[in-house]
Amino acid sequence: MANRGKMSTRTMVTGALLTALVFLLQFMGASIKFGTFSISLVLIPIAIGAITCGKGVGTWLGFIFGMAVLASGDAALFWAVNIPGTILTVLLKGMACGFVAGLVYELLTKLFSKSEKNMNYVAATVAALTCPIVNTGVFLLGCLVFFLDTVTVWAGGSGVGSYMIFGLVGVNFLFEMAVNIIFAPAITQIIKVVSKK
Repeated sequence: MANRGKMSTRTMVTGALLTALVFLLQFMGASIKFGTFSISLVLIPIAIGAITCGKGVGTWLGFIFGMAVLASGDAALFWAVNIPGTILTVLLKGMACGFVAGLVYELLTKLFSKSEKNMNYVAATVAALTCPIVNTGVFLLGCLVFFLDTVTVWAGGSGVGSYMIFGLVGVNFLFEMAVNIIFAPAITQIIKVVSKK
């Protein structure tokens, strides 16, 4: 029973620290742009939270990410087109990436025996990879559902699919995926080692 309380306190403290980090990184990262949109460095703490604290914390951090995106003006291009669609897309993409990353980590750690060396790191890496894939995937779905006419105009009337992949998300997605795969699993392992001591 005492252990449960300790874990709960650790989860709350970790979640609170990562929440602050999500806000900080979103507002700092809003000024770093490759192409149309800023780089989402916040996917790193979202993945870390989902891996170390579970999908509930991952979902919460994704929600905070969405709120920070809306507050930072990073979704300004879409506000002018469809306010409810913007809010739904931004919040859903953040929450989904945190939830799915936590779910993937949970499922993979159950599949692999704890005695198998490095499997925990592999599970963390796959979960970290999942985060930007889901974030970008939900964003693209939101563009199709709520902003297709606008995106078609931006694309010049043709080649909408190519424009969405290469114009809207291209370099940003590759950068986000690379930094998440490098940093999230490594930081997660450090947190796990430190918390055991």
